[in-house]
Amino acid sequence: MSVLPLVFTSGWASGINAYAVVLLLGIFGRTGLTDDVPASLQRTDVLAVAAVLFLCEAIADKVPYMDSIWDTVHTVIRPVAGAVIGALLAGQTGSLSDITAAAVGGSTALASHFVKAGTRMAINTSPEPFTNVGMSIAEDLGVAGLVTFAMFNPEAAAIIAAVLLAAGLAILIFLWSRIRRFLRRRAQRREEKRLAAEVRETTGAPPR
Repeated sequence: MSVLPLVFTSGWASGINAYAVVLLLGIFGRTGLTDDVPASLQRTDVLAVAAVLFLCEAIADKVPYMDSIWDTVHTVIRPVAGAVIGALLAGQTGSLSDITAAAVGGSTALASHFVKAGTRMAINTSPEPFTNVGMSIAEDLGVAGLVTFAMFNPEAAAIIAAVLLAAGLAILIFLWSRIRRFLRRRAQRREEKRLAAEVRETTGAPPR
């Protein structure tokens, strides 16, 4: 079960930025920092795709409302990435079954993804963009720092990830009213766009 802490930490990090996790693990494996990273994550094509997608996320994640759209698209991608990474890590060491590792990595990634997405919804109720940028940078640094720390102290990193996940869920409950306000505002904008389109179709006015 020695790989379980690394699977848990990578799952938590994948729920926030899966591309950063793939990129970091691949680099650690390629540089010989650890033997726990499977060869499939060290491939040049995998690292290149992860780097490009990481840059795309780094941009989209700092733009108000665009970050929430990006999170919605990744509701499936991040948990799947966490599950796949967990299974690969377990298969590399042989100390944990692939199914168990996939379940731990995927469920942890799903929980941390909901924390990230919900927090961003709450932040987007504020018109200023600086909080989005600050939160995005903090998340990227947190993922990089904790995944790196897990290479040397997996048990301690897993404890930190568990504390951050529990704190994030508590904050999410506290911010639920702001999240509902964000969802109502987004639904209202969609309804306004739909009504405007119906009016244009009825009157024959050109779209704006």
